[in-house]
Amino acid sequence: MRGGSFRLPASIITSLLLAFPNTRRVSLPISLLHFWPAAVRTMASTSHSPPRRFPLSGFVALDPKLKVEEEELPSYVPGDFYPVTIGEVFVERYQVVAKLGFGMDHRYLSLKVCTSHKQQNNEIAICNHLKNFLICFPTSRCLRPLLQRSMQLILLGLDYLHKAKVAHTDISANNILQGITDLTALSEIEDGEASQPIARKVLDDRTIYISRPMPINTGLPVLCDFGEARIGDKHKGDVMPGNYRPPEVILDMEWDSKVDIWAVGLTTWDLLETGNLFLARKDGLLNDEQHLAEMVSLLGPPPLKFIRRSDKCLQYWDENANWKGSIPIPEQSFEIRERSLEGDVRTMFLHFLRSALTWLPEERLPAEDLARHAFLMQPLLVAGGPKQHS
Repeated sequence: MRGGSFRLPASIITSLLLAFPNTRRVSLPISLLHFWPAAVRTMASTSHSPPRRFPLSGFVALDPKLKVEEEELPSYVPGDFYPVTIGEVFVERYQVVAKLGFGMDHRYLSLKVCTSHKQQNNEIAICNHLKNFLICFPTSRCLRPLLQRSMQLILLGLDYLHKAKVAHTDISANNILQGITDLTALSEIEDGEASQPIARKVLDDRTIYISRPMPINTGLPVLCDFGEARIGDKHKGDVMPGNYRPPEVILDMEWDSKVDIWAVGLTTWDLLETGNLFLARKDGLLNDEQHLAEMVSLLGPPPLKFIRRSDKCLQYWDENANWKGSIPIPEQSFEIRERSLEGDVRTMFLHFLRSALTWLPEERLPAEDLARHAFLMQPLLVAGGPKQHS
């Protein structure tokens, strides 16, 4: 699809800022409304404003030979992108006003223009499944206190999903966006496009726009990208980004929504410690044996109950759960690796990790319980809030 597109790193998708005046907000569990060219979700509206006219000149014309934006992606194929243009109107209601990473509220929402790959149909199915499963989330504002509150809210969102029998399967920092509370910033972006059109590369069959930067804002965290989500209790098959895969996925076992809890633990570590907990690479390439050896070094050996769930385990352990892989177990521990905290907060954080990262999925705390963990509640406790424990 066309160069009015921008792909988020994890799922390689398109997000665009749209304006739809005088339109009421739809009640959905996520803040991004996702659309498919042939299946656009309609929304209640009382009146429509005429589409805004955006200038067709006055912008910096980039060299057609220069690769920009989505063209720089290794997997970029022009035919996979819908040719979105600034000013284009969808279903007579939604007008593209700028190319962004995200943005939403009463006058603005993010239109996700998916690539033509089959998996994107799955995201529509997930949205349809969730649209009538309503729940009220506590209002809260999400550095460490910011991370703690943000992850707590993400876990509340996951609790909603898991109770609706949906596993997200792609939790990472790439798929946690920040909401926006001040619409002035969005209005300024729209007006900026009208007065100073963004630079672009004009080709015969598409126009590739440079993305406009979003201003810093203080909105609530938003879990996005349901392109890899699954409905149901148990599943089989490979999911999740390389070093975020839990052991049951690596070893071809059945898995469930507890894969998201594993990913929450890794995401929290990555954001707090500014680096991946598991490197999972040998000679620069993703390597399952290296990945499992690192898990053993941090989690200890897996229980026999786990070993007996997959014949693939016998490639790496004997029948007594002794490691027999060719890669030696690294000499490390959570206590050695963790360097940013101290005192009680450090103790709580390590307990939080061990509550999310376990060999047996059923031993990982459910999202609702993990959201109440002492590590995430710590900012409230310091402020004199209600006493909570993990």
